[in-house]
Amino acid sequence: MRVLIVHHSATTRSLLRAIVDSRQWKICGEAESGRAGVKLYEEIKPDLVLIDLALPDMSGIEVGKRMSDLDPTVPLILFTVLDVAELQTAARHAGICGVVSKAQAWDPMQNIETAVTRFLERKQQTPEISG
Repeated sequence: MRVLIVHHSATTRSLLRAIVDSRQWKICGEAESGRAGVKLYEEIKPDLVLIDLALPDMSGIEVGKRMSDLDPTVPLILFTVLDVAELQTAARHAGICGVVSKAQAWDPMQNIETAVTRFLERKQQTPEISG
């Protein structure tokens, strides 16, 4: 699986890269702002995107909406320090398939894999999502 990371912090991108590499997935791109992330998304067409909620130029929700408008078949995962439950509805409306709390950093890959699996199951059940 080819993964795009959109996060403003180089340290967090490095940590996410290490976590993704542990699953033998491949990082196909990294961006430190929302606009750069959307541009990369268009160019490299990743299989999965990990997006920070608090980017310097726009929210991760807006980034997710723009990416989902371009291709709704790619699972988008939002990372945040905020209350996950409060963001679920806005994230889902933006096309984001999962919200993962940074407080759950002890096993983010399990949370990512669960969100991706749910997204793919919904995609198979809903023809309009699959294109």
